[in-house]
This record gives sequence, structure tokens and C-alpha cells, in this order.
Amino acid sequence: MNKATLVLADGTFFEGSSFGAEGETIGEVVFNTSITGYQEILTDASYKGQIVTMTYTQMGNYGVNREDVESLGGPKAEGFIVKEYLGFPSNWRSIMSLGEYLRENGIVGIEGIDTRALTRHLRNRGAQMGIIATGEKDPAELLQRVREHPGISSFDFVTKVTTGEPYSWEDPCWRGCPVEKGKTALAVTVYDFGVKLNILRNMVEADFEVTVVPATTPAEEVLEGKPDGVVLSNGPGDPQSVTYGVESARKLIGKVPVLGICLGHQILGLAMGGRTYKLKFGHHGGNHPVKDLATGRVEITSQNHNYCVDIHSLRGQAVLTHRNLYDGTEEGMQHTELPVFSVQHHPEAGPGPNDSTHLFRRFRQMIEGKTR
Repeated sequence: MNKATLVLADGTFFEGSSFGAEGETIGEVVFNTSITGYQEILTDASYKGQIVTMTYTQMGNYGVNREDVESLGGPKAEGFIVKEYLGFPSNWRSIMSLGEYLRENGIVGIEGIDTRALTRHLRNRGAQMGIIATGEKDPAELLQRVREHPGISSFDFVTKVTTGEPYSWEDPCWRGCPVEKGKTALAVTVYDFGVKLNILRNMVEADFEVTVVPATTPAEEVLEGKPDGVVLSNGPGDPQSVTYGVESARKLIGKVPVLGICLGHQILGLAMGGRTYKLKFGHHGGNHPVKDLATGRVEITSQNHNYCVDIHSLRGQAVLTHRNLYDGTEEGMQHTELPVFSVQHHPEAGPGPNDSTHLFRRFRQMIEGKTR
């Protein structure tokens, strides 16, 4: 393996070995606490603009398969950081190694560094821009390049990952997701801000007829199709950069039941006149406890976000429904009068636990008028 170097914007650097594509990549360095699911993580469009560090020590042991993808068109993460890469996978579904997958898709990877030290550094200092470069490189030159980068908040990554044309989705969860089916199919339109395919699969499992539309689709065009409900999907970057999505959400509220997930949740908050704020190092992983404030139930959730909605900025319009038990941050809200609710975490998992998949059934019940 060739040498690879990781340099952070604060001057910290790590030296390891390359196990993906050769070259350089710049992105915001974050860490993910999931033990498995690296293929789903790499293909999650919400990671566009970011370099992902896995806190679990070994990656690659089960290879890569055809099914465990969360977006169309291959991986979206800018780079991949692991402690130990295992290049000899053993799994009946595997079609290639993780390293081959990264090389095939042009993703730079680095292994053999102290990921625990890197994670502690990011927790203490916060997520920051970084660069991975393969081969013999001068860390000082790499530091200069990463410091010249304007940061991911300067970009609208949604336009880079959304679909170019509307399409229908009919595939259910291939493993069978624990979502109770309804009796009659309802039509739902999903705004693709970087939608995870497991959201679409779970919508099908909940007996929805799913149509996916580009992120820039005007609300008037969606309403002309007379959907029974609208979903604002997850996606990458700063929600304040997605002005067209905020405008569409503003026009949809009160006209049709709306469910927001992750970035869609943040867009709803902005559409109602609220504020969003950036977390110090974000929430990324499959083991985050979230409390449902109405039932008192604690669910272990999958998460991938750097921003949150300030629920206090929506006083009188929305109430807090879910709270993160790690740091107390907002994880869900519901409009005080209209059929609109949203969550910051990922009820579809992929990867992660299925504790929150009942929220797709709740959305169906909201549309049917059984709940608000």
C-alpha cells in the first residue's frame, strides 16, 4: 500500500496507508460510531462534502454487495478513514472488497492511523475541514490547501446529489422492514434533497405509491399532482443554502400533510420562520438514544446531521416531540395545528436499528386523519 496523509485545518496530521483511490480529497472530517454498515454510509448522499472516520477498529471484513446502497450512482462521501482495513472479505453476498469499491468509484481512503485519537480530537476541537493525499506529500503544502478551502457551508451540495428527473419507486425492503402495511395505497411525493433509498423502501412497505421529484421542483407543480402527502428527505450540507427547498416547504404547509426527515426537518423549521444552528461535531452513527416526549419511550436511532432546529425560535408554531439523550438537542417537532411533523434522526436506518420505523406508519395515519 502507498503512503497516505491526513491533514486537518488546525494543523494536526496523521500518516497512514492508502487503500482506496489514489489522489487527494478535501472535506469536512466527521466520525461515525456505527460498527457495521460502511457501504450504506459511503452511499448516503448526506455525506456529500464530508470525509468519514469510522470509530470501530476494523472495516472491510464482509466486503461490498449489490443491495446495501443508499443512493443511486455510487458513493457520495468525499473520503474514508479507518483504523484497520481488511482486504480479504468473507460473506456470501460480497462481490468485491471495500478497497476495490473505493478505487472503482474514485474515493480516497486512508488506514493505519489512530482513529481513537482523531475522534477525541474532533470531539474536543469540533468537526473541521481536512485533506487526504496519497503518496509522498508535504504536510505544510496540504495544510495550506485545506485552509484555502471556503468550507462546506459555502456550497449547495443538494444540487449535486438530487435526481435530474422525477421517477416512481416500487421496491420494498429486501429484508422486510418491520412496518405495518395499510389497506389502501396512498400517493406520496418525496422531495429528493439526497434521499436515502431506505426511506423509499419503507414508504413502499407502509403501502405508499412513491414518486420522487428533484429538489428544485416548485410546490405548485407538486400540488397539481394531488398527492396525499409530501416527504422532505434527508440531504447534505447547511439547510440555509437550500433556499428553494425552504420556499417549497413554506407553500406546502397547510396544503398537504408533510413529513420531514433530517435535512427535511431543518428545512421545515426554516420554512416556519425558525432558526437552525450547527453542532460542534455532529451526530453520525447508529447508537443514539432519542426520547419520545409524548410516550416516554426511548429509541436507539440512526443519525447523520451537523445542524439542528432551534425549537425556541418556533414558539407558538411547533412543539418539541423528541429529544436526544446524549446532549439534549432537538430531535423532532410537530406543528401545533396542521398535519406536519418531522424528525432529525433517520427512522429508515440503513444502517442502524429499526426502533423508529413506526414513524412511517404514523405519517400514514396522519394522512388518513387518525392522528395529527
